[in-house]
Amino acid sequence: METYTAMRHFADSWGLLAMTAFFVGAVVFTLRPGSKQTAKEAADIPLKDD
Repeated sequence: METYTAMRHFADSWGLLAMTAFFVGAVVFTLRPGSKQTAKEAADIPLKDD
């Protein structure tokens, strides 16, 4: 089996699954309970006086 064919087969099957899992994980991480306060604190960093 050629390298290109093997990589193409992997990308068609497991690559799509990995990208979907990453996307779902990013959405869950963003919308988890408690993330609003963390995001607010991160957004306020440039406005804080040192």
